[in-house]
Amino acid sequence: MTSIICTVTNDLSQDQRMIRICSSLQAAGYQVTLVGRQLPHSLPLVDHAFRQHRLRCWFHAGKLFYLEYNLRLLYYLYRHRAQIINAVDLDTLLPAYLISRLQRSVCVYDAHEYFTEVPEVIRRPRVQRLWSALADWIIPSLQHAYTVAPALAELLTQRYGTPFSVVRNLPLRQEVTESPSAPKEKIIFYQGMLNEGRGLEAAILAMVQLPPTILLHIAGTGDLEAELHQLVNDHQLQDRVRFLGFVPPASLPALTKKAWLGLNLLENTGLSYYYSLANKTFDYLQAGVPALHMDFPEYRALHDAYDTFILLPNLEVDGLVSAILALVHQPERYKQLQEHNLQASKHLTWEEEEQQLLKIYRKIS
Repeated sequence: MTSIICTVTNDLSQDQRMIRICSSLQAAGYQVTLVGRQLPHSLPLVDHAFRQHRLRCWFHAGKLFYLEYNLRLLYYLYRHRAQIINAVDLDTLLPAYLISRLQRSVCVYDAHEYFTEVPEVIRRPRVQRLWSALADWIIPSLQHAYTVAPALAELLTQRYGTPFSVVRNLPLRQEVTESPSAPKEKIIFYQGMLNEGRGLEAAILAMVQLPPTILLHIAGTGDLEAELHQLVNDHQLQDRVRFLGFVPPASLPALTKKAWLGLNLLENTGLSYYYSLANKTFDYLQAGVPALHMDFPEYRALHDAYDTFILLPNLEVDGLVSAILALVHQPERYKQLQEHNLQASKHLTWEEEEQQLLKIYRKIS
């Protein structure tokens, strides 16, 4: 049985994407271990068919965290041999690459995002140069790499010269309702990390101008959580904006189906966001929930193929308000979007997409 170790820097509990990937590889006959880190607030791990392991660190942010985590991961990979090491994103690639060279195993790079172009890296030029140097050194020497979207795969292939395959972050197939009806409550729903560049400030400020019957529910945690709470308090929106905190992945579909409108409002602050294809895109789609997305390449391509979204040309509060009110006053268009989402959901599922993943690993093993 071919052994695979997948490496990430998160604490595993919220990583729906890696849970799907590892579950599919394990079911296909591989022996899979997913390695992440233990945080002070980490919830107990949910049992899965694959193995899971968390590394404990003294530091949890900044340069010292990355240094410590990479050293601990290097030691773990040295002690736990695997035939394939799957490095998820640039922040785990160095130890995976070094150990694969030392032990003559295969290093596979999974670019969940364009790491050197995320906002947190772009605004730190020295940090960006360091990560870019690491990417320029390692990625061109790899034979196996994949990412989450076609446009990003093309961009990374041109940048590094290594062919990138595509494995989209699609959800598991859900039960489809053929005759959807609009929810009774107009809940605007966001799921994901509460980090910079996600448009959450604009979403909260839009609530000031929207009718009081429209609510905003935010599921997730992140660096901006305290600031967002303060913004809600400053505008006295406590009765209309609800923070749900961390929601277990298994509970998200039920919450999403209750929503009237989904949000995915990425700011154009770097190539990573501009070429993104967020998993929440497909979670909304699977639930038959119309959603607002930015008019970026991957969302435009899906919209052109299925007519499932409302696309915003730019992230401004007034434009966001206008788009939401337009759906309020056009119930026929809303119902059309619902129906198109449900039709598209029959095809855009992990059960279909996992074949692309397995094709990559079959070539290796």
